[in-house]
Amino acid sequence: MDRRRQFSLLIVRGDGVRVLRFNFGRPVAIGLLVSLGVLVLGLGALAGDYVQLRDLTRDAVGFSKRLTEQQQFIDSFNGRIAELRTEVAGWRELHARIWEPFGPDASPKRKKTGIGGAAVAADRVGPSAADELNRLAESVMEEGNNLRSLEQMISRAAKALASLPSRWPVQGAVNSEFGTRTSLGGKAREFHGGIDIGAERGTLIRAPASGTVAFAGTQAEYGITVILDHGQDIRTVYGHLSKLHVKAGQTVERGTLIGLTGNTGRSTGPHLHYEVLVKGQPVNPRAYLWN
Repeated sequence: MDRRRQFSLLIVRGDGVRVLRFNFGRPVAIGLLVSLGVLVLGLGALAGDYVQLRDLTRDAVGFSKRLTEQQQFIDSFNGRIAELRTEVAGWRELHARIWEPFGPDASPKRKKTGIGGAAVAADRVGPSAADELNRLAESVMEEGNNLRSLEQMISRAAKALASLPSRWPVQGAVNSEFGTRTSLGGKAREFHGGIDIGAERGTLIRAPASGTVAFAGTQAEYGITVILDHGQDIRTVYGHLSKLHVKAGQTVERGTLIGLTGNTGRSTGPHLHYEVLVKGQPVNPRAYLWN
């Protein structure tokens, strides 16, 4: 056999001594080389696939983490939307109760809109979520406008309330109430248009509300008298004073000193005759006394 067509594989030890020798023909050698090449290529391909698979796995883990975070955000978003929807509904109920005393025509007209409907599904955020947000934003803007209207109404109401004689002009026991009573002579019944508040002579009398002094002087019935005009067709009368501290045409505020109690005019002892007139007619002052 031609030795040039044969190949030998020697296995030696570290000291150079031959241990084994394998002889094989050229076709076998070529086959082994081809097999070795295929094996190397296969291992290279497997290595490449492994690296790609490892990168994909790492990306998948990152994507799964982001997906979990997004899921948590969506759940939180849905919960917050539900809370806001409940809060806005509470605003509407509160506004309705506040507006109720002013009458049905006083409250601002509402648009026929709503923010109802099913909550956004936890596994998606799309056009329905945007619609829900838009409806919620419209409702919040509407309630904001209602609050501004209410603020204006309350401002006007506060001015009206400030003009009401809601405070006691002096502190003391009521000796005679509003209405029919026995006359001072004790022989007949007469109508008493105010209340008589017991107070020592010289007790400070303060305006129960802002207004203008319509009269400050002496009358036959009530002696030294002050009449305040509070607007809204409301006036208050203070009789039997011992001294004046205001003059006609003067503007007073709630709490302004207007005079001192006394016993002038038709009176049996020191006290203050306090009267409230609405459109010129006496009404029970207790209906206005809040504090």
